[in-house]
Amino acid sequence: MAPQTPLIIPALGGFYDGFAKPLAHFGLRLLVGGMLVMEGWPKVQAPFAMAGFTESLGLAPGWFWSAALAFLQFGGGVLILLGLLTRPAALANGIMLAVTYWFHLTHPYGTALLSPDGMAALAQNASLFTPDGLANIASDGGAGFLHQVQFKAEGFSALWTVAALFLAAWGAGPLSVDRTILKREF
Repeated sequence: MAPQTPLIIPALGGFYDGFAKPLAHFGLRLLVGGMLVMEGWPKVQAPFAMAGFTESLGLAPGWFWSAALAFLQFGGGVLILLGLLTRPAALANGIMLAVTYWFHLTHPYGTALLSPDGMAALAQNASLFTPDGLANIASDGGAGFLHQVQFKAEGFSALWTVAALFLAAWGAGPLSVDRTILKREF
């Protein structure tokens, strides 16, 4: 293990090690696990719904991969939330999230939203937008809105991937089933 970098204020070492680091690790695990559970729940409810999509990515048979990814996301999220078998659950989901990130980079949202039908659909759901948001969409035909949606898809996928891979590398942290009940990690 590499030596720890000396602190500018050494008296803060106990605070960092005993409070800040465990709480930050716990918060990250709750966020990643919770988001996986929320995103995975609808997929578990209809586990074969993404069969065509998974086959379009080259994952055949689609029915198998659709269900496997749904249960990986939901079940892995539950394990990460609990801090149980965190490293393998986070690694598997980190790989899946890296593929999601790659997909968003290589398959950007098209301009279908900017078609007359797409703009009409947005107008029919105007309650989902603030007045300023509607004005911004109308000012450039939705191009800025589409760029923002694409940016968020890529950015959140990248952030979520790195967070899951961090948990895969560093484990569940001190506030977890792995360390408090099992007294060991994978």
